[in-house]
Amino acid sequence: MLTPMARVSVQDLAARARKAQPRSGRTRVVLIDGPAGSGKTTLAERVGAELGAQVVHGDDIYEGWDGLATMWPILGHGILEPLARTEHGAFGRWDWHEGRRAETIPVPVADALVIEGVGVAQRLARPYASLVVYVEAPWELRIARGIERDGEHMRAQWERWNAREDRFLADEGTRGAADVIVDGSLPYLD
Repeated sequence: MLTPMARVSVQDLAARARKAQPRSGRTRVVLIDGPAGSGKTTLAERVGAELGAQVVHGDDIYEGWDGLATMWPILGHGILEPLARTEHGAFGRWDWHEGRRAETIPVPVADALVIEGVGVAQRLARPYASLVVYVEAPWELRIARGIERDGEHMRAQWERWNAREDRFLADEGTRGAADVIVDGSLPYLD
């Protein structure tokens, strides 16, 4: 069983990704998963910058607050499967205010791609990943981050999402399948 890394080096994660075999055509896909508010986006942006890679956000994939169960068609059919065939992927970004798909986000074949978000390292996605990272942090910190970002009026949505993500992550066995577990309550090292 993996234990969380006390502090993670962005350079080390990028080096691990570079050394890993591509499993999506010629693209090394890094999946960064874990519960909301744990620090996935911050880590993904830094790893993506280190790799010179595009970062795809789960928030652009989910169809709103109920989107965990329906993300595979976008994640799989729109992104991972085309890359595995060495074809460009693409998907319509979810517009949370309009409640519909908006502009198309292209996902070209590249050396590396970082995808972050709750549920991105689900069972169906892991065969395409060169590296799976799971970021975790205590609920109190995660909800505080969420309320700071979204406002107190969103607390009920965060609590509802938390119950759903806990079940989803447990059912998918995501933490146990990770190559690296990161403590998102600590600052990331360069």
